[in-house]
Amino acid sequence: MHEQGHRGEERAASPEPAPGVDQPGFLALERELTVLLRRARASQGEMARAVHPDLEPSAYGLLVRLDECGRQRATELAAYIGVGKATMSRQLRALEQLGLVAREPDPADGRAWLIALTREGQERVRRVREARRARYAGRLADWDPDEVTELARLLNQLNRGMEK
Repeated sequence: MHEQGHRGEERAASPEPAPGVDQPGFLALERELTVLLRRARASQGEMARAVHPDLEPSAYGLLVRLDECGRQRATELAAYIGVGKATMSRQLRALEQLGLVAREPDPADGRAWLIALTREGQERVRRVREARRARYAGRLADWDPDEVTELARLLNQLNRGMEK
C-alpha cells in the first residue's frame, strides 16, 4: 500500500502499530531511552574534546572500537559504526592528521590497510575512558554492584536485539 507524499511522490504507508506498543512498559522504555540517548550524545562530544580538542564527536566511537578490538580494516569499522566508505575515509583522514590513528599494510591482503591507534591515541582514549568509568562509579555509588552488573547485562541484551 502506498500513499501520495507532497509533490506527488509515492511513499510507503505507515505500518500498523505492533500489538502491545501502547503498554506502559514500552512507553516508559521509549521515554527513558530518549533521555539516555540525548545525554549520551552530549557526553560523546565532551569525551571527544577530552581526547583532542579538534576531534569530531562522531569519531570518538571509532577510537573506542579500535581500543577494544585492536587494528581493523576501514570497511569493518564502517560496518560497525553504520556509515559509508566515504564518511569513514574522511573520519580516518582526520584521525590520522590528529596523530590518533595510523594505517599499516594488512599482512593477509597486501592491497588492504589496517587502522590502529597510535601510542598517543591509546593513551588519550584510555585516559578518557577511565575518567568516564570513574564518573559512572561515582554516580552509581549507591547502587548495589549486582544492580550495575544486571543493568550492563540488560543493555547488552538490548543492543544485541537492536542488531537484528
